[in-house]
Amino acid sequence: MNILHRAVEWVLPYVISILEIMGIIVVARSGLTAFWQYLQNTFMKKHLDLQTNLATGLATGLEFKLAAEILKTVLIHSLSELYILGAVILLRALMSVLIHFEMKPLHLPHRKSGQPDDDTDS
Repeated sequence: MNILHRAVEWVLPYVISILEIMGIIVVARSGLTAFWQYLQNTFMKKHLDLQTNLATGLATGLEFKLAAEILKTVLIHSLSELYILGAVILLRALMSVLIHFEMKPLHLPHRKSGQPDDDTDS
């Protein structure tokens, strides 16, 4: 084994762990912030956009976790490990897509009825 390969095998687990921790922190912070906003909306009658904030935080956290999973592919030594890692990557990617799909309606501008669409070439 050459020195570069050994260095990658030594450093990569630390990088993967850091990315995993970053993802966990982002998801946890987003969940706590969304819960606080929910309490404010419920009891203080505020109108904070907690759904968009939570979905954005979850998507960002999943991106960190997905980056860690992609880096894990470098450390694969057997086909069975590859199958397990592929399934984890697929599940995390699907969750990320679902969160982005649910966020789209939250970002659409609200139009009053009778107003023309901005996309028309009139």
